[in-house]
Amino acid sequence: MSIHLVGGGSDLSAAGDVYGRFLAEATARAVGVGRAVPRVAVLAVGAADAADGLAALVGAAGSADLVPHVVAAGETFDTSVLSEVDALAVAGGRTPDYAAAVAPLVDQIRLLVSDSLPYLGFSAGAMIAADRALVGGFRIGGVDVCPADAGEGLDEVEFQEGLGLVDLAIDVHAAQAGSLSRMVAAAEAGLLAGGVAIDEDTVLIVGEGALEVRGSGSVWRIIAAEDTEGDQFVSVATMGA
Repeated sequence: MSIHLVGGGSDLSAAGDVYGRFLAEATARAVGVGRAVPRVAVLAVGAADAADGLAALVGAAGSADLVPHVVAAGETFDTSVLSEVDALAVAGGRTPDYAAAVAPLVDQIRLLVSDSLPYLGFSAGAMIAADRALVGGFRIGGVDVCPADAGEGLDEVEFQEGLGLVDLAIDVHAAQAGSLSRMVAAAEAGLLAGGVAIDEDTVLIVGEGALEVRGSGSVWRIIAAEDTEGDQFVSVATMGA
């Protein structure tokens, strides 16, 4: 089973490509416990529209019993949302709100994913999957590093404890929102050693084998390094679908 990190987007025609493997893994887990159709918890913070939108995308990839759970910003999810599920999908919205809302679930999600529960993070849900989650901000040291609209209501780029499912920082809406430059600037400033920025309608699948990219866009890999003379630089490369 795998961790599926989606950079956002709303193209239903791409749903089979982006969400198909997640749903196949959920179905395999369901069959193992006697369910023909997988039960997928869909978590959203702030608006039911976020849960409905993600449920529509996942549902367009195949049959599933999609169970939405929505809390208001500032509230947290109860651990009961993870009971009797074959997969977990976390929707998008304001990333700091998601990081706070899932705090009571962190240990349980880690245990379930280590026990092969498929996880799908969409936009904010992808960003909080990291060990150290980038939750927003558009400035570093008072200097703009990406459009203010990508800042999630924060000024300085900020990291918080994430779910700990992957060891790289994650950004989303890369090409569409201009957030790639935030990751590059954060690496250059020494705020992260490496990360990925994912385009919309694109998924990075992290499993036991090689990393896999599916969808219509790219995953941008950012690595902070130094040359043979000890000078710091940032390497950027794409991982195409």
